[in-house]
Amino acid sequence: MLKGEKNITIVVPQKGINDEGKGKKHALYRLISEAKTEYVWMQDDDVILHSLDDALSGYSLEVKGMDLLILTLRMESEREKPSLLERLQIAEYAAIQQLTIETAKRGHAVMCSGANLIAKRDRWLESYPDLHPEIPSGDDMFLLESFKRRGLKIAVSESEELTAIVRPHTEWRAFFCQRMRWAGKAPKYTDKDILCCGAIILIANLLQLICPLVLLIKFPIEYSLIKKRDTSASLFTALLLEILYPFYTIICIIGGIFRHKW
Repeated sequence: MLKGEKNITIVVPQKGINDEGKGKKHALYRLISEAKTEYVWMQDDDVILHSLDDALSGYSLEVKGMDLLILTLRMESEREKPSLLERLQIAEYAAIQQLTIETAKRGHAVMCSGANLIAKRDRWLESYPDLHPEIPSGDDMFLLESFKRRGLKIAVSESEELTAIVRPHTEWRAFFCQRMRWAGKAPKYTDKDILCCGAIILIANLLQLICPLVLLIKFPIEYSLIKKRDTSASLFTALLLEILYPFYTIICIIGGIFRHKW
């Protein structure tokens, strides 16, 4: 689905649509090729913006001179009292978003999400061969790698008007399937910042498994990341997430390696 406004086109690949059997990346390529504007704003069809009009009126200053603008996401439950699974996801997502912001601000971006992302149309099309069309997912991270490798201008916005809301999974199976799919892409990454960040996280979690006292070092760091993005996160939820994270990481890595179809 395309929606053009001013100098930007909102590109929303629709889930469940068989785009000639070639998946989301092919759908994105087709939609972005059809766009006539300088910029494209990629969104998943299930994200929520508080006000699209405010977002469209405020994006121009944020994107000026940029080839890629990383936008933030906030995870919120639809329930008044979120389940434990939802609370754990919300806390994890807050930490991921803060890591995204801080690394991008330092010129070493290690993450972005195609659920909410703005790029120059021509630059995106030039990067398409780098997106590994043979892998159904990963359009966002492979795009980030391509833009960094080509020395293009990348920035991040913390604007609330441009922040999109995403929903947590309500079932453990769906949650682990998504995380395993993410982990399954990791062997294809080549960017040194992404690889270094991933290695640090993996080593820290393995060390925690070997020596639980490592938790005393890790927890303050990760709790600060969570609280910067989600002040409502409880100490209990953050601590439980930290205790479970090494086991969850190993499960997702192993599952990602041995799952062949995504």
